[in-house]
Amino acid sequence: MHVLILGGTAEARRLAELLTAPAVPGRTVTSSLAGRVAAPRLPPGEVRIGGFGGTEGLAGWLVRERVDVLVDATHPFAGTMSFHAAGAARTAGVPLVALRRPGWEAVDGDDWRSAGSLAEAAALLPPLGSRVFLTTGRTGLAAFTGRPELDALWFLVRSVDPPEPPVPRRMDVLLDRGPFALDGERALLAAHRIDVLVTKDSGGRATAPKLTAAREAGVPVVVVRRPPVPDGVPVVAGPEEAAHWVTGRMAA
Repeated sequence: MHVLILGGTAEARRLAELLTAPAVPGRTVTSSLAGRVAAPRLPPGEVRIGGFGGTEGLAGWLVRERVDVLVDATHPFAGTMSFHAAGAARTAGVPLVALRRPGWEAVDGDDWRSAGSLAEAAALLPPLGSRVFLTTGRTGLAAFTGRPELDALWFLVRSVDPPEPPVPRRMDVLLDRGPFALDGERALLAAHRIDVLVTKDSGGRATAPKLTAAREAGVPVVVVRRPPVPDGVPVVAGPEEAAHWVTGRMAA
């Protein structure tokens, strides 16, 4: 039996661990990484890096490699890949499940604004503050450029790898990888005099301390909503639940 995990997240790595330890005779677990991070943390089992060539390319790979179960454990904002996975699974007749960590929820004391895209997030910024902590990743920074009101802001951009241009006119880059500790996030906000935070609703605990630090400091947060999971695709919230779903399909 062959399981393909579309990965790149901590949950995908944990799922690969659950499905490969202990090893099961006749079971192959392949994790596919997009290759956008220079030095990814590799999961156990077989690993492939790079794209498939859209929906048709992925469907062909599923058939050629005799994949029995497909798990979409990509980042919650990898919307295009999720729709490719849904279409490819239908074409190849392969069962598909989406592994999505729950999103964050505001609590008492939070000052959150919701945005449907990076462009919407950028439009909300000028009245909120002038020193922006931008934690939306290294791509898509063009949304924060090209307008005088945005050029007047200063951005601290945190990402694993250097950002891709175009980037904000006034910007410092902090290359770092989570998980992040609360004390560190408190110190970062204070040291850089951050007065507004922008984040995607990635969910999970690894990067959540910034939200607590912002709440404590009275810093408003612009939260970009995640794209939807394709219609008809079952969703599980954690690696253990995904492993149970996969083994159940294999036993069927």
